[in-house]
Amino acid sequence: MLGWALTFFIIAIIAGVFGFGGVASAATGIAQILFFIFLALLVISLIAHAVRGRPPPV
Repeated sequence: MLGWALTFFIIAIIAGVFGFGGVASAATGIAQILFFIFLALLVISLIAHAVRGRPPPV
């Protein structure tokens, strides 16, 4: 998911350089949404890992 966020961010930068303001704005918005979803999933994953702990060695 972070890869998609970076892809849309790069698209936004390229569109901004060439003067396509609407495309750049849309791509930036998508990149921000995907980045925050990625961060939320990362935090949930870290909390789940901390709560679950390590399994005992076999």
